[in-house]
Amino acid sequence: MQDLFTLPVVLRDRRPDDIPTMQRWLTDPRAEWRRWDSPYSPAEQTTETMQAYIRFLQATAPEADERVIDVDGEVVGLVNRDQEEPEGNGWWDLGILIFNPHYWGGGVGTRALRLWVQDTLDWTDAHTLTFTTWSGNERMIRAALRLGFRECMRVREARVVGGERFDSVRYDLLRREWEAAQLS
Repeated sequence: MQDLFTLPVVLRDRRPDDIPTMQRWLTDPRAEWRRWDSPYSPAEQTTETMQAYIRFLQATAPEADERVIDVDGEVVGLVNRDQEEPEGNGWWDLGILIFNPHYWGGGVGTRALRLWVQDTLDWTDAHTLTFTTWSGNERMIRAALRLGFRECMRVREARVVGGERFDSVRYDLLRREWEAAQLS
């Protein structure tokens, strides 16, 4: 197998043949990604939400605000975005999930997030991009900082994971900051 840092990362529309892989990863209550993506949510609730999400995907066409993360032809995760209210204010909240842990720690998440930031800026009126995580998700935080996101909010000890308290943290990035970084 190639080094993860050299494998091609592509964001693309989901295809019908992606659904079984997504279903296997997303609805497995023991999947490792659940330890990092909202682990403070009750496991049963997450399972029910993911099962409903798979049913939604099976019944709908791909949307511009959601893509699969494809690494060398394999679906390994998802990205999404939502416009914060009121519509047209230029604030978009981003999400990323690499559900296959084989692709953690090799730059795949950073590259996918970089592509998603650029796609969001290319196809929306985005002025401000944000995402929210918890302070124990150090890989996500490092990826965001590498791309120029800055911490803009912290709610101390707001999340309980494994009996331990963690902060809820939000990061933001302005269009002009991203564009300036791309020129340098």
